[in-house]
Amino acid sequence: MKNLCVFLADGFEEIEALTPVDVFRRAGLPVLTVSVSDMHTVTGSHNIIVTADTTLSELDRENIEMIILPGGMPGASNLDKNLSLDKLIMDFANKLKPISAICAAPMVLGKRGILKGKRATCYPGFEQYLEGANYTSSLVEIDGNIITGKGPGAAFDFSYIIAEKYVGAEKIVQLKKSMMIPR
Repeated sequence: MKNLCVFLADGFEEIEALTPVDVFRRAGLPVLTVSVSDMHTVTGSHNIIVTADTTLSELDRENIEMIILPGGMPGASNLDKNLSLDKLIMDFANKLKPISAICAAPMVLGKRGILKGKRATCYPGFEQYLEGANYTSSLVEIDGNIITGKGPGAAFDFSYIIAEKYVGAEKIVQLKKSMMIPR
């Protein structure tokens, strides 16, 4: 299987970026953290410094299974401004490949018209950027190749839903039990 790629820009929300990485690795899925700058170190919105596995310029673009965009500000805005990431996102969208975004990051998809006619959620106040989407305010929404999450409190649900797509429901039940998640 190709890599699940979590893209990091300065100002990213740490919980929304690192919870998926942790859950995916526990589930045995290949995952990479990818800095959108040419630096491997990225500073989160709460001043936690993370060393990314690779950078966008070093990334083997043929070996990506899914794009995952964490929110946080100004992280989501920094993702939105990155032209190289824009090209990758649009390529995935045009080929109906899986893309996920949480918190403020669904605005990156909405501003590109990727959410038109799709159910989507995001952090309250960012609905205005979900151009043409059917905003639901749910914790997590899945519509076709797009998965969106509401915010930090949805990070586990968001991560489990993505992981379940690749490892199945039974593995996720076991994983939740081992992580002492009461659902």
